[in-house]
Amino acid sequence: MFKTGIAGFPYYLGINSLADVAAPEDRVCVLNILGGESRQVTPVSHAFSGGNVVFGTQPGRLGHALETPLGEVPVYDNVRQGLDDGRVFDTGVVYLPPAGVRDGVAELIRVNPELRKIVMVTEKIAVHDAREIRALGQANGIDIIGGNSLGVADSWNRIRIGGALGGDRPDEVLLKGSVAIYSNSGSFTTTIAQYLATEGWGTTTLISSGKDVYIHYACRDFAHAFRNDPRSKAAVLYVEPGGYYEHGVEFDKPVVACVVGRWKTRLTRAVGHAGAMAGAGDRAEDKERWFMEMFGTAGLFTRETPHASPRGAVVTNIADIPAAMTAVMALNQAKPDFPPAGSLLLKPWMVNDQGLDLPPGLALPAVEAMPPYNTQISALARQIGAVVPRQIMKDRSGATVMDRETQLTSVHGHSVLELALQPVQANFALPLVHEIATPIDRAMLDVAVAAEINLVGDAALAAAAAARNAGNSPNTVMAAAAAIIGPKRVERTLACARTLIDLFASSGLLDAHDEGFDCSHVTIDAKSRAVFLATELDWIDPRPEAMLAALRSRGGRSVFLKVLEGFGARLSRDAILAAIATTIAWGPLMRKRITRLTAETLPWYLRLYGVMIGASIPERQHQRGSLWGISREERFNRWTMADFLFLALTGKKPTAEEARPLQMLIGLLISNGPGAISAQGAKGAVSADGPQTPDRVQINKAMVGFLSHSGYSHGGNGFEGMSFLIERFRDVTLEDPTDPNHGLDLRAMATAFVEGYKQEKTRAQELGEPAPRALPGIHHPVFRGNPVNYDPRERFLAEFLDKRGDYNVFHAYYRELVQALYEEGVSPYVFCVNIDAVIAALLLAVLWKDYRSGTLDEKNLETAAFNVFLYGRMIGAAAEIDDHLNRGRNMDTRTPIEQCGFVV
Repeated sequence: MFKTGIAGFPYYLGINSLADVAAPEDRVCVLNILGGESRQVTPVSHAFSGGNVVFGTQPGRLGHALETPLGEVPVYDNVRQGLDDGRVFDTGVVYLPPAGVRDGVAELIRVNPELRKIVMVTEKIAVHDAREIRALGQANGIDIIGGNSLGVADSWNRIRIGGALGGDRPDEVLLKGSVAIYSNSGSFTTTIAQYLATEGWGTTTLISSGKDVYIHYACRDFAHAFRNDPRSKAAVLYVEPGGYYEHGVEFDKPVVACVVGRWKTRLTRAVGHAGAMAGAGDRAEDKERWFMEMFGTAGLFTRETPHASPRGAVVTNIADIPAAMTAVMALNQAKPDFPPAGSLLLKPWMVNDQGLDLPPGLALPAVEAMPPYNTQISALARQIGAVVPRQIMKDRSGATVMDRETQLTSVHGHSVLELALQPVQANFALPLVHEIATPIDRAMLDVAVAAEINLVGDAALAAAAAARNAGNSPNTVMAAAAAIIGPKRVERTLACARTLIDLFASSGLLDAHDEGFDCSHVTIDAKSRAVFLATELDWIDPRPEAMLAALRSRGGRSVFLKVLEGFGARLSRDAILAAIATTIAWGPLMRKRITRLTAETLPWYLRLYGVMIGASIPERQHQRGSLWGISREERFNRWTMADFLFLALTGKKPTAEEARPLQMLIGLLISNGPGAISAQGAKGAVSADGPQTPDRVQINKAMVGFLSHSGYSHGGNGFEGMSFLIERFRDVTLEDPTDPNHGLDLRAMATAFVEGYKQEKTRAQELGEPAPRALPGIHHPVFRGNPVNYDPRERFLAEFLDKRGDYNVFHAYYRELVQALYEEGVSPYVFCVNIDAVIAALLLAVLWKDYRSGTLDEKNLETAAFNVFLYGRMIGAAAEIDDHLNRGRNMDTRTPIEQCGFVV
């Protein structure tokens, strides 16, 4: 039977007042009640509304029920079954998929003559279906809201129908007041109610109209009900582009219109809501103009330009809605409904500035969160270090990433180009603290590693010597030594690190260098104290005193060392190593840059660094009290990591000019990302041990994994570029490769080589023989195709050296060589000089004088090139090991069987 609608409307409209939108007497039937969204939302709505859901439907689920705080809601296969069972309702809520909405609406109307309202939560209903739904509603006298609606709610009646207005706790959001809300956005309907409360405005009725192409309960319908609702003194409209629903509507009461979506003006297809795309004259800018003309305002309302009139205001940011409402209502001599509840100022519950020195406007203090979040955050604050989720880490890394276009790798956010300019010891710390170490931390790291390099009397040295004497490659020699530094060799220093973290975890210590920190509340019992003290076996080791003296002379400061020295008893080398490591790690640990596991295992990495570098120094140079003739006191007090690496390569301490290119080489070589063979070896070793049980992962074995996955092609190939340069410069007089006044005609040298190389290529083609081997250090498949091609890494270093006034004849020769290859017609364009050429040029310049003097032969140069690769890459390996240990899952580097192949 046809129902009579409101007089004066050219179409059926049954809702005369906003008080009728969500009324206490409404009884609800939910279609697809057990679907994913309804299962979460309907129980909250039912409980908040005092039990307004009568039943729901879910085909094939007859006899099931939806659990709610007020008891079970029965489920039927269809609407007719529920009605036949005596369940009476007048409001339908539709959660069906888009293709089923039309039939669901038709079922509701066909079988229930008492139906008055339908709320369609479903979004992106086909326009054809929406028109049929409109026709069904009009023909049968049914008010339809949606689609794409998040429902309706009434703060006075405490009723919510369909959708999730007010969120999981509608009683906290739907506060009784005098403002109605009509919004194209469901989630922003809730947000606007929350924002209004910060200025003391509560709400009456909230309608999420949806923003499908077809809006069934339109703005004109809302305006009529708004005018007839004495509770609603004002309204907020949230309006998106597209459609003329708001044009020419009369409200007769104050309105704040929030018009959004200027950015959608140039779109040619819908992004977000299906109907939020402008056509002709219905852009966001057009709607702003409609409302400004309606309200008689000269512009948009902002806090800087508060344009408002008694009729209303237009905003484009929902954060301006509360202030605009207060301003408009003040012009109408109306005050807020209750005292302001909170504010829209940014109130961070948690603050972590990562140690950055932020300007005052950004350095916001933390405020206490509302219950129950305050207790949860308090618990998090007591948590030491970062917590990272475990996941499959095969071919993935949270430590390193390579840019596919530039081929530049970054380690914990720092490009290898940046790392090439950092002191070597800063780079050795980076993988384990995830930031560039401070000068004090770098000095302390120098001391820690210095105490581990001299391996006299150590089984690690014997293992390295045996491997070297057996003719093994440098990486194998290093691996033999690393294999000795197993869990038993670091058991005590790791225990010391854990104890220090336990003792100071809740002390409030933020800066481990602050020796003025009050430690009186840090209680150390006899058992904990004993962990740090030397035993009888330690008395013959002179290094603890030398380490402490060196730390003092270098300006090292540590709360932990100060506390340990206060024991008045001799400390073990393990205790001092742990104190240094914990000092270096403490700041990043407190800032949650690193995990507690990383901080606890840092001493193992420091010991491995020293042992692996020491293993690359011939056995005979390790003597009691001296290393290659350098006294313990000098090494501990004054030497840096760069000095030790140069010593291992050449047997002497470098000058500043000699150390700089080595430092740059180490930085460049740190990583090529997680896909590099050496990185895969390290990650695979961690994966095989099982990172989900971190105590079982042997970090030294993971280092061996990196070393065993290095070799003459991946690591030792740096010598190829050096060998090529030696051939070119063998018969010329060159004393100093860094002197630009060398007297050599590099262009003529390059041209002469290219002419011979061209003839060799031509002859090979004529005879059908293999082409001459590729020239090392030239070309790169990624950097090609332009008239002149550059490797950005090479350009970066070249520009840096030019700015410093540094010169390298070998690098200059390579530049001439690629030009000559082009001019002689050997290459179709100017090839790039790649990073391998730069590495060869820098390293050969460092070693040239020793090579010319006969101190080093070509075998020594090959070993040096290999070791330089290993020194840099052990840093990258440490980053991958630590990352996989913290993030990875057991055996996650396996290759699935379907990706494996069999070759006949």
